[in-house]
Amino acid sequence: MKNLDDLINVAKIQELIKKEDPEKKASRRILWVLAIIGAVTAVAAIAYAVYRYFTPDYLDDFDDDFDDDFDDDFFDDEEEVKPTPKAADTTEA
Repeated sequence: MKNLDDLINVAKIQELIKKEDPEKKASRRILWVLAIIGAVTAVAAIAYAVYRYFTPDYLDDFDDDFDDDFDDDFFDDEEEVKPTPKAADTTEA
């Protein structure tokens, strides 16, 4: 019976050693939740960066060169000077 009592005592001691503090268990759970949120955020940031890298920038189509060309054509019409018929020179002698 002494061996049986020793085995029971050893089992109880092992249960006490393995038994975790509830606060430690809660903190570990919070750590896992934060780690998962961080991993999801990192993956989303990488996906967004790849998306921005491969997506063409459509605003480049409307750069200043286009505006300058358009403005030049518009002002060319205004700058044209029509020759006016000259009246007969009347010089007083």
